[in-house]
Amino acid sequence: MSQSIVRRKGQIPIPADVREAAQLEEGDPVEVELVPEGILLKPYKRVAATQAWFWTPQWQQGEREAAEDLAQGRSRVFESSEEFLDSLED
Repeated sequence: MSQSIVRRKGQIPIPADVREAAQLEEGDPVEVELVPEGILLKPYKRVAATQAWFWTPQWQQGEREAAEDLAQGRSRVFESSEEFLDSLED
């Protein structure tokens, strides 16, 4: 569990490991809610935080490469999982 200290003007730094796990970046909005257990911080992005990985530059580069492979015919379609698994042995 990470800890932080309340600073002047009520600012609370979010530890780096938590920011990284939540994919928070400077300027990202965060919802703050008082719940029976304490204070709940919820990352609020235009894209749900659980889906943010898809929009990282690295993942989007992979999507572009996959689209190009499909467009150039560098892909195969398998009619069954068995056919796919058999192709791995080739």
